[in-house]
Amino acid sequence: MSAKKRSQTQTILQAASLLLAYPDEELIGRLDVIEAAVAQTAAGALFAPTIAHLREGDLSELQSFHVQEFDLSRRHAMHLSYWTDGDTRKRGEVLAAFKQTYRDSGLLVDLGGELPDHLPMVLEFTACGDFERGLDLLNKYRAGIELLRLGLRRDGIPHEGVIEAICTCLVGPMASSRVEVQRLYGTNFTDAPPVEQVGLETYQIQLGRPM
Repeated sequence: MSAKKRSQTQTILQAASLLLAYPDEELIGRLDVIEAAVAQTAAGALFAPTIAHLREGDLSELQSFHVQEFDLSRRHAMHLSYWTDGDTRKRGEVLAAFKQTYRDSGLLVDLGGELPDHLPMVLEFTACGDFERGLDLLNKYRAGIELLRLGLRRDGIPHEGVIEAICTCLVGPMASSRVEVQRLYGTNFTDAPPVEQVGLETYQIQLGRPM
C-alpha cells in the first residue's frame, strides 16, 4: 500500500470511528473538521448522510437514536464477533483474541469498559494505533461488517454510508445479501446468531483521538 493510500485509509477509518460512536458535544463540534478531512478521500460522499443526521438533530434526540439503534437493537450490533458467534462461549475466546491483539501492540488496556470487538474501537485502533494489526482484524471480521451494512440499508439508517466507506478500505467486494456474505467470506451464521449466557468479560482500550 502506498503512503498516500495508507494515509487516506487511516483518515476514513478514523472518521468512521468518530461518527459511529455515541454522539456528544465534542463530536458535534468536530463535524466540520471531519467533513473537511473525508472530502480529501475518495469516500467523502459516503459520509454525508451521517454528518447531515448529526448536524440536524437535537443532541438528546441523537443520543436516544444511537442507543435505540446500536445499543439496544441487535439488528445493528456493532460488535464484530456477535454476527458470527453470538453470545456464546466461543465468542468469549474470540474477545480474548481481540484483547491479545491490542496487548501485542503495546497499548494500554482498561478491562472496565467496552467489549474489544466494538467496531468504533477497532477502527480507532487501526487508524491511530497499529495499522497492520487493525486492518487484519477488520478483514478477518468482514462478514460482520457486511451484515451490519446490509441491516442499516434495510432499515434506512443514515450510518450505512459510513460502513460502506469502511468496506472500500478492505479486501474483497461488498455483498448484496446475507447469502452472498456467506459465499464471499466463507462464514457460517444464521439469521439470529446463537445466544448462550456466559458472563462475558468486558474490555476497553484507551487511545487518543487525533484528527
